Amino acid sequence: MSHRLRFLNPKKTLFLLCDIQEKFRHAIPLFEGLIKNVNKLTTAGKEFEIPLIVTEQFPEKLGQTVKDLDVSHAEAIISKTQFSMLVPELESKIKTIYGEKPCDVVLYGLESHVCIEQTAIDFLNNGINVYIVADCCTSRLNQDRDLALERLRDAGCIITTSESIIFNLLRDKNNPKFNVIRKLVYPPSEDMQLSKSSGPSASKL
Repeated sequence: MSHRLRFLNPKKTLFLLCDIQEKFRHAIPLFEGLIKNVNKLTTAGKEFEIPLIVTEQFPEKLGQTVKDLDVSHAEAIISKTQFSMLVPELESKIKTIYGEKPCDVVLYGLESHVCIEQTAIDFLNNGINVYIVADCCTSRLNQDRDLALERLRDAGCIITTSESIIFNLLRDKNNPKFNVIRKLVYPPSEDMQLSKSSGPSASKL
């Protein structure tokens, strides 16, 4: 069943940044574009005071989160070996932040067809609305990413883009954060060469 597209409430939304680690830099196409889009989204999340949790897949071998990304405001940076981000430490951190669970998670990172997909499945099965940020997700092969986005849409995720999420949170020119966000989104996002069939489906804001 498809989940409902709605306005995001910063107090009930969680940003999840999945496994953007140094070892992937030369294995992932469009990696530098991904970093630019992820930085824009993550910085906006910080401005809106949305909790951020970061994971790192087997960092002993794959390295830590790339230094290009400022995740200093993250509630936690969690090491994992399972592919889904929903490990016990993350579940515990979510309970600490929200008391129970968020209404919505905004999920982005890599790889789309492995860790992103399995994380989304776990959150959907826990009754949580999942927004997948398509221009902030990638895989070693674009076809794996694109097909994963199709599957995730069919599973009930909302497939969207970084700027759609940002303006969903902003909502009004009179928002006190408007001038900061305006400067942040002035440079257009990097084109991540999404296929037409798996492109963002969020309505215009």
